[in-house]
Amino acid sequence: MSTEPALLSLTEIAAAIAAKKISSREATQTCLTRIAKLQPTLNAFMAIEAEQALAAADTADAERATGRSRGPLHGVPLAHKDMYYEAGKVATCGSAIRRDWVATTTSTALQRLKDAGAIRLGTLQMSEFAYGPTGHNAHYGPARNPWNPEHVTGGSSSGSGAAVAARLTFAALGSDTGGSIRLPAHYCGVTGLKTTVGLISRAGAMPLSQSLDTVGPLARTAEDCALLTGLMAGADPADPTVRDAPLPDYLAATRQSIEGLTIGVPATFYVDDLDADVGRVLEDTLATLRREGARVVKVTLPPQPQLTAACQLVLAVEAAAFHKAWMLERPQDSGPQVLMRLQNALAIPALSYLEALRWRGPALAAHLAAIAGTDALLVPVSPVPAPTITGSDVGNQPGAEAVIQNLTRFTRPINYLGLPSLAIPAGFSVGGLPIGLQVVGRPFDETTILRIGAAFQRATDFHTRRPTLA
Repeated sequence: MSTEPALLSLTEIAAAIAAKKISSREATQTCLTRIAKLQPTLNAFMAIEAEQALAAADTADAERATGRSRGPLHGVPLAHKDMYYEAGKVATCGSAIRRDWVATTTSTALQRLKDAGAIRLGTLQMSEFAYGPTGHNAHYGPARNPWNPEHVTGGSSSGSGAAVAARLTFAALGSDTGGSIRLPAHYCGVTGLKTTVGLISRAGAMPLSQSLDTVGPLARTAEDCALLTGLMAGADPADPTVRDAPLPDYLAATRQSIEGLTIGVPATFYVDDLDADVGRVLEDTLATLRREGARVVKVTLPPQPQLTAACQLVLAVEAAAFHKAWMLERPQDSGPQVLMRLQNALAIPALSYLEALRWRGPALAAHLAAIAGTDALLVPVSPVPAPTITGSDVGNQPGAEAVIQNLTRFTRPINYLGLPSLAIPAGFSVGGLPIGLQVVGRPFDETTILRIGAAFQRATDFHTRRPTLA
């Protein structure tokens, strides 16, 4: 166990506070010290609430001294993407339009973490309105990658990826509509869980696409993600799309062997046109999983480009519908790339949108038939390691969508199908940038992908490595 509290995983710091080996104030102060040092370089935070966080930590310590525990996260400091509303707090959603907007309600996911004892460090940077895969932000500047500040963090959960990687917070909520948890996890070298649509309530979280949005964590380990998922998942009267069903023990799943599991690797698409380092890491990871007792087989999936296109269409139309009034009344207050993407969606026919929605069921059925006999798929998150900030700052240039589509071509099919996917750190490029892979499961089978991710992390140390900057 590390001697600096900030370097512990979420489950480790929670256990240390529960055992009174570390106080909540010590855990909070170590994060705040690192934030003060690294925020000027990384731009990971939108707002830092140091005094309030320390006061909350003191309250947590006083409660602990009397034998009271609020739950598994009692006294653990966390920060989250600035799109989760907390009553009385500003939630900018990474935008100029909501620069001073104060929430009147608290998101269900955030409230459940608070009820489990978590305290608030502040809020984290994000792409404007969660609509960008790189982490660029025309209003607040880009978040920067702790492994190399000249490179992107991935988006839209940019601050979440950077802050977890730099050990500024023990975990963070992100959101994933087209890859916005998995891309920052891949580019920043952390673990991120895109949950099944309908597992975790989206009430009180800024919407982007009502059909695709998911809530999920970024953290150091699969075990951390399992802990947070178990606390947030479950029925919510404020979000009727959430499934009302008994929940499995996600943490218990992370302790199981993967002996006898079958992992599928697509024969095409996800292995095409990969950066050499990404391809090498994929092969190395498969070798590790075989050594841990898994069986690896090739699978032939239905054509994936159609799924990517369908996801893009649904996302674009639903985002434009949400933003229509602002597009008409305040176009000058949107960043050029976001405005361009929203305006482009106005040209999409309603018939095309409805056909894309109607095709989702048959597409999922075809996917499940193709992976019969496997427990999960292993595929890259993105075909490349993190590009540079300047090289991917495409703004409203004609080639912007091509850049975006390339970065997200391995994530969007999974969003369209509504599947769960766990991004895990799996290696590094020759230039020292992290490379992640994603373990893709069946609907509501987060337990299996967490089990595989945890087994891989027991056999490797990629998730424990941290940037020299941190």
